[in-house]
Amino acid sequence: MAVSTTSFAQGCEGGAADDEALRVFGFLQTEYSSTYGEETSSTFGFRRARLGATGNIPYDFSYYVVMEMSPMLSSNGSAYLLDAFITYGRYEWAKVSMGSFKNPFSMDLGGTACSGLHTIFRSRAADQLVVPQRDMGIMLLGGDRSTFMQYRLAYMNGAGLKKDNNNSKDVIGRVVFHPLDFLYVGGSYRYGYPTNDDDERTSYALEAEVNLGSFRAMGEYIVDQGEYDRSLGGGCGGELIALGDERSGAYMQAMYMTKWNIEPVFKYEFFDAGLNDYKEDIMTFGVNYFFNDWTRLQVNYLYRAEAPTEVKNDGLYVQMQVRF
Repeated sequence: MAVSTTSFAQGCEGGAADDEALRVFGFLQTEYSSTYGEETSSTFGFRRARLGATGNIPYDFSYYVVMEMSPMLSSNGSAYLLDAFITYGRYEWAKVSMGSFKNPFSMDLGGTACSGLHTIFRSRAADQLVVPQRDMGIMLLGGDRSTFMQYRLAYMNGAGLKKDNNNSKDVIGRVVFHPLDFLYVGGSYRYGYPTNDDDERTSYALEAEVNLGSFRAMGEYIVDQGEYDRSLGGGCGGELIALGDERSGAYMQAMYMTKWNIEPVFKYEFFDAGLNDYKEDIMTFGVNYFFNDWTRLQVNYLYRAEAPTEVKNDGLYVQMQVRF
């Protein structure tokens, strides 16, 4: 946890220490889920299973490579390359990364590591609207959570982890300000061409986070307009639902770390697909238990309500995570 992470904000894990040429890292998330529909179903599986390597190369260059090995996330059940980028980091406020990395849009996606999520699932808005979640491109970045400002500005294919489908590119940016010790506020913007050189897509997001000792609260509102690539699916291996011309969503979550390493979590979110009046409201009641800095148990109960027709799909999810 003490190694430098400022060069690798676009990846899921921290980078190598300044004098490390190679560091192998990864994390494993095993899960049990039980959903309560017309018939109750339950299963064991992997949420994520990742193995990577990072390091520094004299002078001022670093690399970061991650493989996703969970058969639950691949379309054919095989491991695949997730992140792979090279960073030139001589200038603290003008670092440059090029390769495959996380889309720098949204606090939920671009600002939160997969192994650092406070609930098992990302927000519904991020999984449906911030797609693709990973892409090929180049990024200019600077600052971190300790500075007054941090920014990410990327120029990306917009096609995800596959061959580009047009000649146009997506412009994506996120900026976060840290005006007070306990407060972060920021926003994200995306403008792109998801299917061809004519169909446009524009996205906005506003975010805020408050840290008061052991108490944390955060929230984000996302608006997405225009065309989208239906072949990309949803985030983290999920299915993309049918969307209208303008869709939106938001989430708010709060948590409190007790002296027993037990962290209760509550999360409320809504999602408006912008088509056929379809909306979702989701409440997550959760608790996290930290055995140590590397091992965590998460238990979440999700209450889901849909409109205009509600579906029985509440669920209980238990996840064990180990980082190394």
